[in-house]
Amino acid sequence: MSTKDWLSQLQTLDIGEIRLAEPLKNHTTFKIGGPAEVMILPKEPNQLCTIVSFAHKHRLPLRILGGGSNLLISDDGLSGIVLKLGGQMKTVVIDDERIMAESGVPLPFLATKAAEHGLSGLEFAAGIPGSLGGAVVMNAGAHGQQLSDSIETVTYCDVYGQKQTIAATEAAFCYRDSLFKHDQSLVILSVVLRLKKGNSAAIKEQMLQYKQSRQQKQPLNYPSAGSIFKNPPMQAAAALIEAVGAKGWQIGQAKVSELHSNFIVNLGNASADDVRLLMEKIKNQVHKQFQINLEPEVLFLEDDK
Repeated sequence: MSTKDWLSQLQTLDIGEIRLAEPLKNHTTFKIGGPAEVMILPKEPNQLCTIVSFAHKHRLPLRILGGGSNLLISDDGLSGIVLKLGGQMKTVVIDDERIMAESGVPLPFLATKAAEHGLSGLEFAAGIPGSLGGAVVMNAGAHGQQLSDSIETVTYCDVYGQKQTIAATEAAFCYRDSLFKHDQSLVILSVVLRLKKGNSAAIKEQMLQYKQSRQQKQPLNYPSAGSIFKNPPMQAAAALIEAVGAKGWQIGQAKVSELHSNFIVNLGNASADDVRLLMEKIKNQVHKQFQINLEPEVLFLEDDK
């Protein structure tokens, strides 16, 4: 089926805003990426499930974007459908120690809401960019904590457009990993978090300290995807990268940050290929010197060749 044919069918559905040839660099923290053939911005979960089932029925590639952190998107863009979460999918309901939040909620906003209600457990997330859905997929974390520490259940949409809910124990959470990272046909709708009661002022103070530490140690004045490699067991990726002298390495407009060596920054017009070549150079040198294989933390999205 041609794009024209399936797009005409898609446009008859109540699914939110549709954009054609939308530049994906405008939707990632790296500011890198070619156009999406079709981008859809659903306003609520039922619309999202309609899109997912439509894509499955017509065998169309489907990718999900939240806040766009931890992503490197091909310079050629992405065919099929790109689902941009956010928009109206930002509902947060707090009930005692539990929070139900939709996947489009920005993670720092959620941490702030928890603090305002005297709930502890999300302080680490105060300065992490991106949406809750993306944070669940990556099992985002910092300062020795990770999101899965607080997750009770995850509700998602399967390929048939049906809503399913699973316990956190069924989601295969581990370091920067989850079931949803390996099966991207499962689209997260909402999450229930179980937090602990605490002192609101103390929680906010801890969040402020984490934010200030982030501002001092990370190159926030340039676009990046966050940490580019996972930390190997009992090692810090940044220390290994610095040890091989990679700070300041540059290919095209992609550069290893001189402030934090596990960040690659976009100096203004970096391509995805610039970043990938620089990552490969770092990996090769770290392996050569330490016999350690660095694993990417950033996800690379491209069309199947």
